[in-house]
Amino acid sequence: MAKQFFANVKSVMSGDTLVLTSQNNPNAERTFSLAFVTGPHLRREGDEPFAFQSRDYLRTLVVGKAVQCTILYTIPSSGRDYGVAQLKDGAQLPDELVKAGWLKVREDAGRKEESEEVLQRLETLRALETQAKNEGKGLWEGIGGIIEVQNDISALDINEWKGKTVDAIVERVLSGDRLLVRLKLSDKKHMQVMTLVAGIRTPSTERVNQSNGQTQPAEEFGNEARQYVELRLLQRDIKVEIVGTSPQGQLIASILHPRGSIAEFLLADGLARCNDFHSTLLGQKMATLRAAEKKAQVAKLRLHKDHVAKAEGGSSSDMIVSKIQGADAIFVRTKTGAEKRINLSSVRGPRTNEPSEAPFRDGAKEYLRKKLIGKHVKVSIDGHRPASDDFEARDVATVTEKGKNINLMLVQDGWCSVIRHRKDDTDRAPNYDELLAAQEKAKEEKKGMWSGKPSKAKTYVDISESVQKAKIQLSTLSRQKKVPAIVDFCKAGSRFTILIPREGVKLTMVLAGVRAPRAPRLPQEKGEPFGQEALDLANRRCNQRDCEIDVHDIDKVGGFIGDLYINRESFAKVLVEEGLASVHQYSAEKAGNASELLAAEKRAKEGRKGLWQDWDPSQEEEAEEEVADVEPLKDAAPADKKASDYREIVVTNIDTNGKLKIQEIGKGTSALEIMMSEFKKFHLDPKNNKPLANPPKAGEYVAAKFSADGQWYRARVRSNDRAAKVAEVVYIDYGNSEKIPWSSLRPLDQPQFTTQKLKSQATDAVLSFIQLPTAPDYFSDALNFIAEATDGRTLVASFDFVDQKEGLSYVTLFDEKKSGSTFVDSINKEVVANGHALVPKKLKAWERGRASEEVLKKLREVETQAKADRLGMWEYGDITED
Repeated sequence: MAKQFFANVKSVMSGDTLVLTSQNNPNAERTFSLAFVTGPHLRREGDEPFAFQSRDYLRTLVVGKAVQCTILYTIPSSGRDYGVAQLKDGAQLPDELVKAGWLKVREDAGRKEESEEVLQRLETLRALETQAKNEGKGLWEGIGGIIEVQNDISALDINEWKGKTVDAIVERVLSGDRLLVRLKLSDKKHMQVMTLVAGIRTPSTERVNQSNGQTQPAEEFGNEARQYVELRLLQRDIKVEIVGTSPQGQLIASILHPRGSIAEFLLADGLARCNDFHSTLLGQKMATLRAAEKKAQVAKLRLHKDHVAKAEGGSSSDMIVSKIQGADAIFVRTKTGAEKRINLSSVRGPRTNEPSEAPFRDGAKEYLRKKLIGKHVKVSIDGHRPASDDFEARDVATVTEKGKNINLMLVQDGWCSVIRHRKDDTDRAPNYDELLAAQEKAKEEKKGMWSGKPSKAKTYVDISESVQKAKIQLSTLSRQKKVPAIVDFCKAGSRFTILIPREGVKLTMVLAGVRAPRAPRLPQEKGEPFGQEALDLANRRCNQRDCEIDVHDIDKVGGFIGDLYINRESFAKVLVEEGLASVHQYSAEKAGNASELLAAEKRAKEGRKGLWQDWDPSQEEEAEEEVADVEPLKDAAPADKKASDYREIVVTNIDTNGKLKIQEIGKGTSALEIMMSEFKKFHLDPKNNKPLANPPKAGEYVAAKFSADGQWYRARVRSNDRAAKVAEVVYIDYGNSEKIPWSSLRPLDQPQFTTQKLKSQATDAVLSFIQLPTAPDYFSDALNFIAEATDGRTLVASFDFVDQKEGLSYVTLFDEKKSGSTFVDSINKEVVANGHALVPKKLKAWERGRASEEVLKKLREVETQAKADRLGMWEYGDITED
């Protein structure tokens, strides 16, 4: 008796062969062929005529349905069963296909058959075949039937088909997001290609590595995702909406089942995650997929079983932007006054290590500065980044200003790129897909860093670098009123670095008529009372703001004295009004703003603000006398130092070997100013334009034309290149040096300008009791620290020892304005305390006296603390240990 069983039809291989699955175990498959008939077959090298049509008739009839199969015989060699099948509606197979002309009865069928039942069935099939022949159905049509099938996607013009919907059949499911699809481009032309389901990514299925033959296990839910898609799509009629191709050349398309998008179903059931790389291809349709994914995350389905939901909407608050760190990072100030760093969600500014992006860093930062600095913004926290080896902990947020999304604007204008997040990274912008679309548009329009043509980098010449440079620009700037500028950096409450874009210069600005207390340079350092508060106010009101400046004069080291206006309000007045600066009456009267500043100071005193919190009107006159000058510093010998020779000085240059060039303030500098005025007039006179009679010699005094400002100064020849006719000269009154051509030299033989008339005003000095590091990087850091500590300041120097033979002074430097003169207050100590110098092991003879013991003891204490804090040269430990 023939064996019967029930099964479900999974797919159809050809018009005469079915792939069946068990109704109890979907993973159990078997191949079942229809008995006594044959049909054309689909082949990779080319389908037989009518093969697709024959299979398609059977596919439409049976796929996904239950059938009752009767096995009539089995081929021993292959083990394949042959028989007949019946659908629930009573339709018989292969009868229905023979009747429709899509199968032929085999000529050898029934030759050895003796069963009357089988012979009767054969007779019925042949009768149906004859009827189909007579009616010219199916295979018996005789002409056509050939469909061209291409397997190479390069034959498809993606631009022509992009956005179009094509009828198709899913031939094979490799994984939940990868299908082999037969596109029915026309009645005579099909394309069978690998297709990625647009917008999603599913876990991988079990597969064999072709290189080593090893089986790679499936990822969690990978096989389940594939079965999910097979059950619903395999050999079903679908519509394919082509959206593009992957970098590997695979088709990307939305797969539309009659009930909807398979991507949405997979996401909603937790079997897939959204694929960010497809976002720009799908555009607004990506929002639907995100919503489906979110539904699964909330329900913690499958892939999202460990999902931790973010607080709905996140925290949002109004803040003020206080500083622009870069194109993707800002500092904001809360209503309580606390400052915090915020990174913009999902965007990244031009990277330093990317040659194509680095030239746009300054432009991107300036774009954001103009948009945000000092503005009230709404900050919506999207996530938190924990601290790592390279980064501190920080919040990531979406920032809006007057309803405009700043993250989006940066991307739209090409100043930021969009970060590609990890698949499980939920700390991202809520409008992430919009950002990706904006980036693609910016690339197409070649905006910002996508233009490939960086604008010439804006460079600023530091005109406060030397007095000579400052003098050149003084007349230009002092003639102009309210010069537009930018506050680049706040050095102290009344001292700023200013950029003037239209002039291309950078300068140090000192507020006229006021003195603000000194702020600490380092957190562990103590500044003057209210020094930090003054600096904080300057940072809040001025840092990175557009401003206007009026220049009145320059100081002795190249700083520009004048007024700074923020939003047309004098910041000097604001500082005084808050009690964070006092009025210097002489300079205020000279600048012409004395009445305004004195009125502001009076209000601060009456309000007992800042410096005036303990103000007593009856003691005012006495208090003014105590602030007067540096004489008490000279008269009082420090307890931990021997009585020494104190003199007021300015540091005019620091040589590359670490030696300081100093000028002593007094009769010499006064005489120098008078001499330089005459010197300038002398060399402006054309009749004095006399070159050197002979090639210059090393050690010879000459008049040299400084390359930076074109003015003439006294100099001494250090070395000479006769072949190039170039000499290296040292400017004897300032200490700086340069190489200039012989044509820029003149004789210095006029009696009124010689060194006999006025000695060289720049002398060599080094800091006492300390030794600078030898490593180039740390040595450079030390020089920069000393330069910052001495820049633009009148200092008091204790001349501890003068080496007459070497012409070198060993000095301890103090701030002129600092109350007290002990070594603890010295710049020498600060250099060691910040890890930029060490206490020498081998002391000079004059350093070994009893008077130096206490000084060296204090220095070693601060050196030990610097080592413990890993500051400066000690950042990797004690470099003096073997």
